[in-house]
Amino acid sequence: MYPSLEDLFNETLAARQRVYEASEPTPLQRLELDPDETVYVKREDLSPIHAYKWRGAYNRMKLLSLEELARGVVCASAGNHAQGVALAAGKLGTTAAIFMPRSTPQMKQDAVRAIGGANVEVVLVGDSYDAASERAHRVSEDSGRPYIHPYDDLAVMAGQGTLADEIVMSGQGVFDRAYLQIGGGGMAAGVACWLKRYYPDIEIVGVEGVDQASMAAAVRAGRPVTLDYVDVFCDGTAVKRAGDLTSRFCGKLIDRFASVTNEEVCAGIQLLWEKRRIIPEPAGAMGLAAWMKERDACRGKRILTVCCGGNMDFGQLAWIVRHAGIGSARRKYYRFSISEKAGSLLGLLERFPEGMNIVEFQHGVVGGERAAPVIGVDAMPLLIDAFERSLREAGIVFEDATGQEDVEFRVIRFEADALVRPLFARIEFPERAGALRDFLQEQCKNASIVYFNYNYTGERVGRALIGLDFADDVERERFRHAVLGDNGQKSALRFAQEVSPGVAQRFFRDEELSRSDCSSKSEA
Repeated sequence: MYPSLEDLFNETLAARQRVYEASEPTPLQRLELDPDETVYVKREDLSPIHAYKWRGAYNRMKLLSLEELARGVVCASAGNHAQGVALAAGKLGTTAAIFMPRSTPQMKQDAVRAIGGANVEVVLVGDSYDAASERAHRVSEDSGRPYIHPYDDLAVMAGQGTLADEIVMSGQGVFDRAYLQIGGGGMAAGVACWLKRYYPDIEIVGVEGVDQASMAAAVRAGRPVTLDYVDVFCDGTAVKRAGDLTSRFCGKLIDRFASVTNEEVCAGIQLLWEKRRIIPEPAGAMGLAAWMKERDACRGKRILTVCCGGNMDFGQLAWIVRHAGIGSARRKYYRFSISEKAGSLLGLLERFPEGMNIVEFQHGVVGGERAAPVIGVDAMPLLIDAFERSLREAGIVFEDATGQEDVEFRVIRFEADALVRPLFARIEFPERAGALRDFLQEQCKNASIVYFNYNYTGERVGRALIGLDFADDVERERFRHAVLGDNGQKSALRFAQEVSPGVAQRFFRDEELSRSDCSSKSEA
């Protein structure tokens, strides 16, 4: 006999008496957006473990008997649930064996140990949550230690539901729509149950990653199904199989499902940073990302989202920054086909309109009559559309290279045997619209640009590695004197330094090209 929605509501009501032994409520904050946009964010990233999972873990473990607490508990988690169990173990004076995949970021492993101290034992098993979960269940069955499920447990769901109680008690409602991210479905079920009791007309949108949609699949099938593959960028919601109990509740409480791409999640992270200086973990921005996709249709409505956590590995930031513009339709990468001759690339750059920023440049000479530079741009979608129309009208051949593997991994082909009088240099220039283009037009008009590697990093200066080839010694020396001889004071550059011939050798694809040949070319 499965519990009812009324059972879940009553359990959440009772959970309010327990969870605040562990921590205080988290704030509900409004984003500063357009006047006709009302979007609130529940800040679970400000909880003691920087995620909501402490609520369900503590509520479930508070219900354990003294005998069960004496035996200790077992759980499996890739991060946030583990920290919640560790917190509860410390406060309740019990022990916890926490099984985590070996691929769990060190930051999350360290956080579990720091929170739980001597009360927890972290056991690394396998390379996936499934492997860790299987081992944890086996240890629980063999030892008789209670297994604390991350989502498919009525008390866990009720504990997560207390964050919705805080939303109602804030006095900021009524809300027209709530975007709730879904992994296993524990938070979505608990929160949706409470919100629908107090805001009967609210629309609950369940948000999943495009390669994580296990709950939508379960609701369609009428039972949990196991996905063949699950993307782990939003690792807090990376669940291959929704819970038996949570899928029943979500089938009754979720009005519709929406999916978001990783790039759209990155755009949500960027918006939270810009508006509130919040840096959530990817799963924490999924609800906001879904709202951004439906932004125009939400104008005039009161919207609720949940920043469910902020436990992100620092190493993810670079990927997020690079892909946020793609997710918000502001960034695109183009592969052009132009003549492989001096001036062709400069002529192409002259077509870039004001207000369009070049954020990435990938180009290397490969010989032949055509070149295929890749240029990444950032601009408003309308300007991007107008730019593409102008290229077509001018007969310039291009393609959308966004997401293509060589662009994504910055693979820049380059063949040295096509060069005559090469010169490589590291350059810095003011990171403002037009500065790079001005430099190329002023100083490189009599040279062939044979290599260009630039990627926007958000600093006040841009840095690039540039390779030039000259038709004669006079032009090569003129460039060296004008740009390199006085640190670029006569150009748009702030700094320029020639790359030594030995280092330049590393850029050559032709491994048979000797170091002496490289040096002779550089000194020609």
